[in-house]
Amino acid sequence: MLTLNAIRTQTDEVIERLSLRGKDRKNDVLEILSTDEQKRSKQTELEQALAKSNVLAKEIGELFKSGEAEKANLLKNESLALKENIKSLELEQLDLEQLLTAKLYELPNTPSTKVKLGYGADDNETVYEWGNDPILPANPLPHWELTDKYKLVDFELGNKITGAGFPVYTGKGARLQRALINFFLDEALAAGYYEIQPPILVNEASGIGTGQLPDKEGQMYHSTIDNLYCIPTAEVPITNMYRDVLLKENELPIKNVGYTPCFRREAGSYGAHVRGLNRLHQFDKVEIVQIARPDQSYEILEEMVEHVKGLLTKLGLKFRILRLCGGDMGFASALTYDFEAWSGAQQKWLEVSSTSNFETFQANRLKCRFKNKEGKNELVHTLNGSALALPRIVASLLENNQTEDGINLPECLHPYLGFQKI
Repeated sequence: MLTLNAIRTQTDEVIERLSLRGKDRKNDVLEILSTDEQKRSKQTELEQALAKSNVLAKEIGELFKSGEAEKANLLKNESLALKENIKSLELEQLDLEQLLTAKLYELPNTPSTKVKLGYGADDNETVYEWGNDPILPANPLPHWELTDKYKLVDFELGNKITGAGFPVYTGKGARLQRALINFFLDEALAAGYYEIQPPILVNEASGIGTGQLPDKEGQMYHSTIDNLYCIPTAEVPITNMYRDVLLKENELPIKNVGYTPCFRREAGSYGAHVRGLNRLHQFDKVEIVQIARPDQSYEILEEMVEHVKGLLTKLGLKFRILRLCGGDMGFASALTYDFEAWSGAQQKWLEVSSTSNFETFQANRLKCRFKNKEGKNELVHTLNGSALALPRIVASLLENNQTEDGINLPECLHPYLGFQKI
């Protein structure tokens, strides 16, 4: 959530940066400022009424003490009318407060100055590419045929048990999942991250804290009886560990990593592009999260990008990095790099990681601050990245490493697998 102070004092800059998302948000910003002005005006009116009520209460008390009951009772009637007005003002002020909060929740983050104007994926910039096209046998199989041939993933069984988008991993497919999770976690630990195993259900406050709620796209699975939400990524519970926390400057940066199952409804997703592992409702992911000082966050973002690059390089996958344009970035992001791995049999790029800096957007919702050198409380910057999401990594590994007599797996996974080839 953008801070009111930034919207008030940097109005033109906020409007200009929001326009990088490909939509004019000027009216939204001006409505927030108007609502804020009404709220502050109502607050002033309320404070004046409360002050007058206090003065009347003191006068009434003094009049009763001096035996001037008639005058006291007249003022008492005035005081009662004033108290009714105060109740009305308090309700109006509360309504304006809630309206202002709702409007702030609807406003996305301002893109970084590094982000260019754009309207969708076609406007993203490729900033890095690594690797060569895989050498494949004639008529290479897509991963959904490979998983069926080698009994690695059972999509029909998952559909029977739960529904489409909930696959069952079997045999060496299950072991490959476990190997990748452990490999990603060990690489993060070697890079100085601290491992967390968080809950996979969160409350409403946690969803609001990281910007998943209000859920504008219907992506969250919601348990209505308990008002709990299945997490779309470990970012949500791990970042919310620091909700309403005042950190010390020497504690920053904080580096956490966590593996969790992730859940996304992917409402409206259908067609060939979501076949097999390309898009799932439940999938496994290792997430890296950092809490940082504002003056260090973009350097840390580049460090996180390098970490993800290292994982994909060790896996031997051809990949590219995109700097997302404003129109393709997530609601809460100030700057996002997407990593895409090449899918040899499908002949297309598959997104396998998003690594983002949210600046103070999440921290303002979370009320996560640190005490700076001047002794003042300052909002932190929050960052996270997929390191990595498994389904499309598995798809790319299977497709790109297939041979006539099996699938060769990257050397970095051999110690975790106990075998080298499927």
